[in-house]
Amino acid sequence: MLSKSQARSFFLGGTFLFGAIFVFLTIDTLRQNDTRTNAQNLTEDVLKGKEIWEKNNCMGCHTLLGEGAYYAPDLTKVVERRGVSWIDVFLDDPQAMFPGERKMVKYNFTKEEKGQVIAFLDWVGKIDANGWPPKPNIPIGSITTAAPPQTTANVVKVSQPEKFSQICVACHAVGGKGGNVGPALDHVGSKFDADYLNRWLVDPQVIKPGTNMPKLPLSDTERKDIVTYLSALK
Repeated sequence: MLSKSQARSFFLGGTFLFGAIFVFLTIDTLRQNDTRTNAQNLTEDVLKGKEIWEKNNCMGCHTLLGEGAYYAPDLTKVVERRGVSWIDVFLDDPQAMFPGERKMVKYNFTKEEKGQVIAFLDWVGKIDANGWPPKPNIPIGSITTAAPPQTTANVVKVSQPEKFSQICVACHAVGGKGGNVGPALDHVGSKFDADYLNRWLVDPQVIKPGTNMPKLPLSDTERKDIVTYLSALK
């Protein structure tokens, strides 16, 4: 049993010790704050993107750094996972990318606003949050579908264009890897010629009105590369 004086000393000593630890940790956190949050990268676009994020109450569905609602995916590392090109297309019409699945509102952002939102999410993703959020067990680009049947046909091997791997694999699969929103493209070169594929990528709605395929913002070079790649899938 402690005497009253010993108990008082123990209480005061413990209070002082843990108070000092708390003050030290607070000062240390503030000292590292600018470095760990990359404060030097807080551009005007990042700040505008944050305003758009808050104005539209995005945290009512999504989380950032673990804060927010859990109705929709955490977006802390979304730029790293998906890439700028994919997010840019997705924000044009979320449900077109995942027909019948996504419930995200179509906000009709301007090109400038989309760039600002992406800049904000990119900045958030580069914050040093001690490993949060943990990386998914299955990377986004590695989602697999049923493997296509084996054939004895000769396949011309063409490297997958960067734009295809950034955007198209979210909906389509090749060689059993990719999304399953749209059809697998393993034999698309046997079904359609290059001219048709090119016209399809220019504007899918012209070829097939009402299709869920969105019109992708592709340059002439990017479209040509994708058409060459798809034409070789036989």
